[in-house]
Amino acid sequence: MFIDESVITVISGKGGDGAATFRREKFVQFGGPDGGDGGKGGDIVFLADPNINTLVDFKSSKKFKAQDGQKGMPSRATGKSGEDLVIKVPVGTMIRDFETNRLLLDLSSPNEKVVFLKGGDGGRGNIHFKSSVTKAPKIAQSGREGIELKIKMELKMLADIALVGYPSVGKSSFINKVSKAKSKVASYHFTTLKPKLGVVRMGDEESFVIADVPGLIEGAHEGVGLGDRFLRHIERCKAIIHIVDISGIDGRDPKEDFLKINEELKNYSEKLSQKKQIVVANKIDMLYEDEKYDEFEKFVKENGAEFVYPISVIANDGIKPVLSKAWELIQTIPREPLEEVESVEDLLSDINKKEDWEIRQTGENAFEVDGRIVDDVLNKYVFIGEEGIINFLQKMRSLGMEAELEKAGVKEGDTILIAGYEFEYVI
Repeated sequence: MFIDESVITVISGKGGDGAATFRREKFVQFGGPDGGDGGKGGDIVFLADPNINTLVDFKSSKKFKAQDGQKGMPSRATGKSGEDLVIKVPVGTMIRDFETNRLLLDLSSPNEKVVFLKGGDGGRGNIHFKSSVTKAPKIAQSGREGIELKIKMELKMLADIALVGYPSVGKSSFINKVSKAKSKVASYHFTTLKPKLGVVRMGDEESFVIADVPGLIEGAHEGVGLGDRFLRHIERCKAIIHIVDISGIDGRDPKEDFLKINEELKNYSEKLSQKKQIVVANKIDMLYEDEKYDEFEKFVKENGAEFVYPISVIANDGIKPVLSKAWELIQTIPREPLEEVESVEDLLSDINKKEDWEIRQTGENAFEVDGRIVDDVLNKYVFIGEEGIINFLQKMRSLGMEAELEKAGVKEGDTILIAGYEFEYVI
């Protein structure tokens, strides 16, 4: 089965909370703070594995989560960090944010390994909050939450040369002849149901990768015959071998075939249509009028083709010059990036953008407080018991909450809800 697109959710590990514990010593009723720090949450890591060629492993599994860090422990012991989750994908996998379609990762090199989502940092234990004023702090730092993101993975094969053309023009026979790929060959259309890669050996240490893309038809750029999904796989190629059935035995005009395929390439991607093409007139052995090939060669050159070769795959005639020209082209053409990769940090910043204070009226005399500052405090500290709630409200007050409440029209006696805590506002 060939799967070239999948949607999954990835979640990095949460950092462990810091501990708010105290020494227990003989004859000492209340020992000093000894709470250790929490462990870091595991990262989400992507690895481009050259031994994988489809996204089939993601067909049934849709959620991937790294391990959380452990909580801090007494005696100043730090919790164990969570294990990273390494997700192996094929080389050529592009990872996008599902909601915005922004490109976040492009794994184009074999064994490329990238930390995609960082795990949350572990929280600090209460040993860090002891001061000359607070001898026994009942407060510790929360571990940072992991990051959850729904992503779309697209596989775009990394071939140097792509074979394009109508169905049954001889692409599968061609790739079978020049490489060890084993594409199905038959006289009916759409014999090839998925893109296939083959390695062409030019010498002991000289080779290039060629892709047999299922036959294109009119409307392919709009998805007819799954054409848009097939075209995706040749966007990364350096050059194109465009195979045309010069014999016309299926009742098609080779010149029209040439124009229509190029029109599909252009409609899908302007960049794709501008790639160098080697036009191959296949089944020359079935053409009994030399003038017909001469006429075809003149026509395609007038319409932008630089390189045209007559061949017969069946007779193994004329193939070597085509491969030599392909090898020559890929030595001089760099592989262009398809689009700019954006950082995950910028995306998350846009997604999680909040005002410092968000105060909304929820009833006649009731208000709820939210916003970035509230989130920061809750993510930073663990407040324990009634004393912890008082510490939390004092912290919010020191950060300017009272002034914001008054600006929002809150009056003495109104009910305030903040982070699940409900209290009466007193001036």
